[in-house]
Amino acid sequence: MLEAYQWSDLASGTAARTLSLVFLLPFMLSNVTFWMRPAGGGLQSGVTVLCRLVALTLTLVYALTAAGVALDLLAWKCMGSSRCLAGRGWLSWLGARPVGLRLALLALVPFAAVALVWFLNARQTRSYGAFRLPTAKPQGEHLTALDRWDVSPRAKRLHAIHVAAAFVTLDVVLLAARAAAGASVTVVVLSALAGALLATCVVLLCVPGLLDSAPIASTTDRMPLVLRAVAGGLTVATLGSVAVEPVRWPRSNGLPGYDDIVAIVFVTQTALLVALAVLVLWRPGGRDRRPALLRGLGAAVVAAVATGLAGALSGELVYRAASLLSRQPLMLRPRDLAVPVPAYRWAILAFFLTTIAAVTACAIIILSTRTDRRRTAAAIAARDYPAPPPEANAQVRRVERAVIRASFTEQLGSLAITYACLTVIGLAASVLALVGLEPNPLARSLLGVPSNVLSVVMAIGNYLILAVVVGLLVGGLFASRTAGFRRYVGVLWDLGTFWPRAAHPFAPPCYTERAVPELTDRICQLARRYDGVVLSGHSQGSVILAATVLRLPPEVRRRVALLTYASPLKRLCAQLYPAYLGGPVLHEIGDQIGWRWLNLWSNTDPIGGWIFSTQRPGDPRACPPPAVLVDRRLRDPEDVLAPPGDSTPPPIWGHTPYESDDRYAAAVRELADRLRADRAQRP
Repeated sequence: MLEAYQWSDLASGTAARTLSLVFLLPFMLSNVTFWMRPAGGGLQSGVTVLCRLVALTLTLVYALTAAGVALDLLAWKCMGSSRCLAGRGWLSWLGARPVGLRLALLALVPFAAVALVWFLNARQTRSYGAFRLPTAKPQGEHLTALDRWDVSPRAKRLHAIHVAAAFVTLDVVLLAARAAAGASVTVVVLSALAGALLATCVVLLCVPGLLDSAPIASTTDRMPLVLRAVAGGLTVATLGSVAVEPVRWPRSNGLPGYDDIVAIVFVTQTALLVALAVLVLWRPGGRDRRPALLRGLGAAVVAAVATGLAGALSGELVYRAASLLSRQPLMLRPRDLAVPVPAYRWAILAFFLTTIAAVTACAIIILSTRTDRRRTAAAIAARDYPAPPPEANAQVRRVERAVIRASFTEQLGSLAITYACLTVIGLAASVLALVGLEPNPLARSLLGVPSNVLSVVMAIGNYLILAVVVGLLVGGLFASRTAGFRRYVGVLWDLGTFWPRAAHPFAPPCYTERAVPELTDRICQLARRYDGVVLSGHSQGSVILAATVLRLPPEVRRRVALLTYASPLKRLCAQLYPAYLGGPVLHEIGDQIGWRWLNLWSNTDPIGGWIFSTQRPGDPRACPPPAVLVDRRLRDPEDVLAPPGDSTPPPIWGHTPYESDDRYAAAVRELADRLRADRAQRP
């Protein structure tokens, strides 16, 4: 009996859902950092706190971006200018109203943006809530508990904290602008309450025991919900104070206090990223110089990429809105009507320079490692196809090129670290915005660069960000509709949405919370009906099976064998997520199923690889039996000559599923024979 479980639609699904998930990419990346915590050591709590604080700042950036468009650009700058309102009847009716009233009315836009992600998060959680195994007994923060995180009390607490912090941030923006018109008793009281609420959100995230360990229906469980309710009441009071109190609003080029608030958030992100990198490097064994992907810096690197991307997308949105309102091209100058605040201008410039530097670094890495990779590929081809006939030379060269491309995966870690360092440097430029320095005057005074040149550079940066957004959208559409495209581009999305929302509640939903219970239940049914079950997982499917095997009851594990092929368990997952998919967890999986496990891999695969042993000539055995017997390297392709009766040689599989390969069928038969033999030996 043969069955297949298709999980890919859980991660992407319809085109509309895929497009909505693309815009949540920074949230997803920040959430993944939680699961990239280093294994062991006494600094796990510190890394957890910093990852969650970085995630919180992304929520603040999201809220501030919506406030920048609705309050700073539209309510303050545009509606205060007759030139901007000219020909825009849909705005002129509100422009004639008092400043406080239009601020209060347009503040509903950013509040609605926060409410939207709040609603989407709650809806996504409910959609998977029915797929539970009530008899399962997850073990704390072990891999076995993955399908419990999104519906656990901690997830609801985290969600309430982020919603409350977003509301309070928008309140702070309004109260800062209101304070510039004169501080009344009401403004002082509301500002103090807003500061206390925001500090409470930070404290709840800084004490992991309060967020993670408190029992259900405890005071800690109710506190975030009360916090969110109080934040909602503060919002109502703030909107009423801003709209009703008659004051003389000051004249300024921007919403008072808004530019400083944005700069402070960016500077805070920089400090948190630096602290996270230092803490990860400081851990025992943190200075591991072995050629491992990201070298243990996964949490810090991905957090930097998430914040850099969020800042760039925020700057792009604000710049596009400013260009639309100003009726000007993107080369905005300080004298333009709706020029964004300096922090966003620094973010756009930093993204452009970081991207150029990263592309240059990528080219250098490719050129500097190509000789070694070509030499290794030639050695592999010579070993697999000794003395090929002349008519096979073209196919041998294709195999060598496939091995060269596949081996570049090991270089992606250095490229990611380089990009993350450049991103942190770019975020640090927000300090200049905090002290009032802007890119154009500073470049003109220090470097002698004309203002027009820098304006062109920043316009190019905007279009570069737009190209990234379009690329994400196109990639999401093709990944949801085209299996071949999804196999390569969708792997990063699959890795990200595999993990539950433990750091950022607005991240895309985790498909593991449905896939693992369904698979566990079905495997249990089959094990009761048949003598044995051979589980076969390709690529990310092998990762899902790893989590599933650990959830199986002991009596079912004795009837299960595991076949993984093109698996990223060791090559990517064990190095990116050492605390949850590291060596000890992989050995535990083998122990649980009696080492009835085979892993097929090839040198032409850019994603999958060996798990326990490289099996290369001359390499020492890195692990004792029976783990050393798990991995089996396949020669890919099986031959460089066309078989008898055929005109073309066998295909190069690479990362493509190869269930039709005879060697795959032989591995399935071997595992089935092992199950029968073990069954016969049991009393």
